[in-house]
Amino acid sequence: MNDDDLTYRMTRPTPARPLTGLSLLLVEDSRFTCEALRLMCMRSGARIRRADSLRSARRHLSIYRPDCLMVDLGLPDGNGCDLIAELTDTAMRPPVLIAISGDQGLEAPALQAGANAFIPKPLQSLSVFQETILSFLPVNRHPTGPRMINEERINPDRLAYYDDLSHVVHMLDEDRDQTCSKLGYALQFLRGVAISADDTPVMDAVESLSQAIQGGQPAAPARANLAALLQQRMNALAVA
Repeated sequence: MNDDDLTYRMTRPTPARPLTGLSLLLVEDSRFTCEALRLMCMRSGARIRRADSLRSARRHLSIYRPDCLMVDLGLPDGNGCDLIAELTDTAMRPPVLIAISGDQGLEAPALQAGANAFIPKPLQSLSVFQETILSFLPVNRHPTGPRMINEERINPDRLAYYDDLSHVVHMLDEDRDQTCSKLGYALQFLRGVAISADDTPVMDAVESLSQAIQGGQPAAPARANLAALLQQRMNALAVA
């Protein structure tokens, strides 16, 4: 076997690593979700890069064209649907473009903007990840021979959840006067993170604060409850 044969075999998809040779750009601000997708790519043979904002994603896409682009729809500097719409029908559009979100109501807008598919959070199923991407790749990018569907559930390192919660606490500290525009983004971000981590109490606390703000009611009690819950979670994760 010469070097060319070895390189060819190393970059060809296999039943065990069906996405070998695939490059993926993930546009996602949550470290917990990024860790889940990093593990999925590692299990699948794909290479992954990360952008944490629309601005960073546009910078990446100006330099190289990934095989697959996965875009979170709630980002710190805008809606992921805007990036999807920008890329549709342009030479910069990757062959596979997938939207992700904890809000399943955003599936229709994402598909209308031009996404090939929508995957709801939490992103835990390795088979859903692999099969969704493969369904939009040409046949010559598929592994040959029989392949069993991998039903493995991906469980990211909980320290990544700690990092996300710490980020929210920092944003809430910056918004003590409750007028900072970051509050809306912080709650949106935390809602998605809590969905990904299957943390129902945090989801409920976010919903209570959101309802108080939207209803024009005093938000201090709900805000204090959320802050205390986040600190409790972080303390538990720090010693786990």
